Amino acid sequence: MKAVVQKVTASKVTVEDEEVCSINKGLCVFVGFSKNDTEKDVDYMVKKLLALKLFEDKETGKRWHKNVKDSNLEILCVSQFSLYNKLKGNSLEFHQAMQGDEARDLYYSFLKKLSLNYCEEKIKDGRYGVVRVVHIQNDGPVTITLESPVVSDQSAS
Repeated sequence: MKAVVQKVTASKVTVEDEEVCSINKGLCVFVGFSKNDTEKDVDYMVKKLLALKLFEDKETGKRWHKNVKDSNLEILCVSQFSLYNKLKGNSLEFHQAMQGDEARDLYYSFLKKLSLNYCEEKIKDGRYGVVRVVHIQNDGPVTITLESPVVSDQSAS
């Protein structure tokens, strides 16, 4: 599982010129699933994302000291299968990306677990499986990439 995390002052998703969700200050998270990902990858990413220290401590002025929960900020999540791309010449291949229903189920599991571990009202769904326009006002700009650990298949030996 991969995530591209952007610290934002605002972000929104539109579908056919209609706004479907928006946040103010917080994180915009693009999330993609590989064909080998499981609920363990979702659990890892939820824990890592909520603990990631990207925000300033307003009391001390120290940067990179608070996470999204400490700062009571929002998270906008956007599914993006293209995070699992591979270039073949100048063409893209997505053979490592998880497909359709299985990816949708993990995406919604990710949203649910973020809500359960933080605050449902603070987690926004950028819609799965539709053509969207994502508007981002970067803060910093700060962009972090996260990836769940690859677990080797011990049973294959």
